[in-house]
Amino acid sequence: MQRKAYVPGVVALLAALLAGCTGGSSDTGSTDDANPGDAGTATAVAQPGKYDTLPEPCGAVSHGTLDTLLPGIRQITDTTQRDKAYEGEATLTYDTDRKAGCRWKVESTDATDHLFVDFERVVSYDNAVSDDAQAQELFGKKEEAADLPEASPSADASATADFSSSPSASPSASASSSSSASSSATPSSLLPRTLSDLGDEAFLNDVVSGSGSTAQQRTVTVAFRTSNVIVTIEYEEQPATIGTVPDSKEMQDRARKLASGLADTLAG
Repeated sequence: MQRKAYVPGVVALLAALLAGCTGGSSDTGSTDDANPGDAGTATAVAQPGKYDTLPEPCGAVSHGTLDTLLPGIRQITDTTQRDKAYEGEATLTYDTDRKAGCRWKVESTDATDHLFVDFERVVSYDNAVSDDAQAQELFGKKEEAADLPEASPSADASATADFSSSPSASPSASASSSSSASSSATPSSLLPRTLSDLGDEAFLNDVVSGSGSTAQQRTVTVAFRTSNVIVTIEYEEQPATIGTVPDSKEMQDRARKLASGLADTLAG
């Protein structure tokens, strides 16, 4: 029987087809091995916050600042007791690199003053959420809880107008004013508000508690966030004389100056 001979052109065509199949298989394999999701996951890990430790709060406030905020310290004649008053009392904490605070309480002939300074370093345990973003969320909740009044041009104008007429009010009328710093007799510049010149974000709250028949205590709170650290200052004063209301501007100025100094300490 005569064998059939292969045509050279057919052989070449078959060889080309086989080479094409082999190359396609190899390309497919390399595509499967490269997982686009791997690169995306690696770049999605959020960066840690700027701070990995905290200042020592009882040592973060200078003696000069304490003399201003707590006038009774200068009235303490016993050196040992005065030194103890300057030291303050550290708040209980189990990790001073995550949360640390200090309290001072000093009585004077005119009033009793309290000061509380708190540092909190926020750490996110979600790889997709940065420490800064987590701190920003927590600070937002803190500001929301303060329930600051909404600022509006009409409200500011009204508050200023009311303040301009307040000197004619009698002392008894002033003593029985609203327990909130947002009363109609308070100028808009002293109302609870957000602050734009402190840290990444900040706010100030100012509240008076008590009535004209009791000693009225004013509490000024300044809180700010710098990167992943939240700082809270609470400054309280309760006069010794019934019906006396602590001065809002004076207390706010003192608290804001302290906050600015602490922000500089963190930045340094």
